[in-house]
Amino acid sequence: MTFHPINDPPINYQLLSDKIVRWAEQLGFSQVGICDVDLSKHEQPLLDWLDKNYHGDMDYMNRHGLMRARPAELVPGSIRAISVRLDYLPTNAKFAKTLQAKDHAYISRYALGRDYHKLMRKRLQQLGSKISEHCESLNFRALVDSAPILERPLAEKAGLGWVGKHSLLLNKQAGSWFFLGELLVDIPLPLTTTHVDKSISENKCGECVACIKICPTQAIVEPYVVDARRCISYFTIESAAPIPVELRPLMGNRIYGCDDCQLVCPWNIYAKLSLEKDFQQRNNLGNITLLELFSWQEDYFLSTLSGSAIRRIGYQSWQRNIAVALGNAPYSESITRALNLKLETASVFVAEHINWALEQQKLNKVKTLKAGIEVNGELNRDKLNQKLIRSIEKSLPRDA
Repeated sequence: MTFHPINDPPINYQLLSDKIVRWAEQLGFSQVGICDVDLSKHEQPLLDWLDKNYHGDMDYMNRHGLMRARPAELVPGSIRAISVRLDYLPTNAKFAKTLQAKDHAYISRYALGRDYHKLMRKRLQQLGSKISEHCESLNFRALVDSAPILERPLAEKAGLGWVGKHSLLLNKQAGSWFFLGELLVDIPLPLTTTHVDKSISENKCGECVACIKICPTQAIVEPYVVDARRCISYFTIESAAPIPVELRPLMGNRIYGCDDCQLVCPWNIYAKLSLEKDFQQRNNLGNITLLELFSWQEDYFLSTLSGSAIRRIGYQSWQRNIAVALGNAPYSESITRALNLKLETASVFVAEHINWALEQQKLNKVKTLKAGIEVNGELNRDKLNQKLIRSIEKSLPRDA
């Protein structure tokens, strides 16, 4: 036990707050803010979202009720949240090139490198330990997608940006390609939003609805509201159920997540490239064919993607996603052969998606878009994809 003399001077929380900002920067965080933990105004929107079953099969979203909007119930005694941002956009993102190469796999760019959870949680723990050295007593908990908490409203309140119409946090100097994390503490730190430019957190989406219009599956059902049950990120990552048949053709070559709503957002022209080596692509995942990934056996999948966020979806969902993308790819004898070969050993779950893909390949063989013949809405989908690609090439040339 550390002895503290009774005449210890009171803690200068403003000075401590300034040090926290500096320590966070030294730990590699791109931005830090401090806010109170009152999220009461978000309680009813959360209940409405859950009542409409927009969370799909994500039972954990409903499990803790309103605790998600009550950080002080999650971590008793908490009165402040230290919210941090960490940029993740890798160099050579090749968004447009990969989306255009329909026989290649598109993986959401946050998942090309190492899993961010452990990296951020470790640094938040280090930040909490540093703060502890300057306090007589401190209770803290580091959170990175690891507990029921509304992290984006907290980040917005801390001055890190505003929640956009696609429901992601936007920053006028950094776009949206970043991770968020929090440190809940029980000390009365001054709020950073009292002495920073408050315009940072003002909603600057205006009349723009680019993200809503570009969504391949129309998952953004109204501004700021996403129906997860239609979201490509949800059913390629979170859901272990069969992918809805009507949504499969809309996936294109996206096998893990989807970045479309961010790619058309005008604020991402200001996005910063990540300085983290761990967030750069590994295993050539940013430029790899669907057939190569489909050929991976389970042991190879597990070993190759060790330390990757992708690994947590499991091999069966991985095969499911790739099978659908192969069905959406231009007809190829190699693809048909690979699908039939995998069908011999596939689980019932994966086989159902392979059979769908084989049927799609037959359709792809006979269709002729050049003659203006539309098969299963392919002409319209291709137009939307081309619109997205043109937007990327024009607005994000560095990352195209």
